[in-house]
Amino acid sequence: MFHVATEEEIRQGLVTDVYFQRSREILTGMGMNKPVKAEVFLKKFPFNENWGVLAGVEECMELLAGIPVTVRGMPEGCIFRKDEPVMAIEGNYLDFGHYETAILGLLCQASGIATKAARCRLVVPDKSLISFGARRMHPAIAPMVERSAFIGGCDGVAVVKSAQILGEPAVGTMPHALILILGDTVEAAKAFNQFIDPEVKRVVLIDTFNDEKFEAVRVAEALKDDLFGVRLDTPASRRGDMVRILKEVRWELDVRGFKHVKLFVSGGLDEADLAELRPVADAFGIGTSITNARVLDFALDLVEVDGVKVSKRGKCSGVKKVLRCQSCYQDFIVLESRERERCTCGGSLQDLFVQFLKRGKSASKLPRPQEVRQLVLSQLENEKFVASLAREVIHEGFEVSE
Repeated sequence: MFHVATEEEIRQGLVTDVYFQRSREILTGMGMNKPVKAEVFLKKFPFNENWGVLAGVEECMELLAGIPVTVRGMPEGCIFRKDEPVMAIEGNYLDFGHYETAILGLLCQASGIATKAARCRLVVPDKSLISFGARRMHPAIAPMVERSAFIGGCDGVAVVKSAQILGEPAVGTMPHALILILGDTVEAAKAFNQFIDPEVKRVVLIDTFNDEKFEAVRVAEALKDDLFGVRLDTPASRRGDMVRILKEVRWELDVRGFKHVKLFVSGGLDEADLAELRPVADAFGIGTSITNARVLDFALDLVEVDGVKVSKRGKCSGVKKVLRCQSCYQDFIVLESRERERCTCGGSLQDLFVQFLKRGKSASKLPRPQEVRQLVLSQLENEKFVASLAREVIHEGFEVSE
């Protein structure tokens, strides 16, 4: 058997820390099911970063749908800062408290992956970026992993099932295994060209047997105009100066009239590699650094019980909302019941929260992953907005329990 929980087991609340289950038993025994309000927020980002991309919202709504709770929060794909609430849940505690572990799990990992993809996107805004990392995670969660990478800014994903769920074509070239079986890179390229749908771009892996420069030329001369690109996945033990290798490949292709052939790089790349290779590469396949991204450590805390604002030590009581200036992009955190119309710069403020569920029923249509991705990209492409992310959030009107 695969060591995974089924959807039904998650809905039954079996994927929960046992102390939530025990709290449920105690409160049920006491006949106590008080109305509460809870918030999800992040106290600190990994590596002292200062912003993240919210992901996992759709799955949270799937989990909570039909339960008599009201849920408001930032839309999936919204870029947020530390200490900002990203979601608020209102309902009787016994109706949703045992889902805390699952809710946080859905948000933490997806947001971590989407955030890393967005950071990679920022480094290479004008290059193709493909998610290649599903093999680094448990196969049962490959669709979640690649969906998160896609909405964070990747242009495509490699896994068939992930692509089906996204409604996108799967992206991929050929494995070393095909070349090893056929015994020659050019023979593999010709076979690919013969049997694979013409709609699929011809990108040939060129580092299996020989020097990349010479293999690139051999493949280009064999496929000519049919060749879209060549991929270098050179292992670290043979890599040397990858920038120099790419420059040599580009030179040899260009002098032979193959300027149309793109250079695709993959294999253990991270943000620093993207920055170094961006001037000489046309596309990147990113694996482990995105799929194995640090999770974002969200917490879910009660901030109101039976109409009384409360919080544990170190947290602030009362449900809050986030207002964002539409001019300078300064964020304000205010109590849900309070209003503020203008930023200190004079710009108008927008409430980032939308209502997802009202007493368990859908209150708004969830966007398609392509729309979520476009939201992320629109924020990353706004230089003024990106610059504003270094600012501290302004907390206003907090009521802190003693």
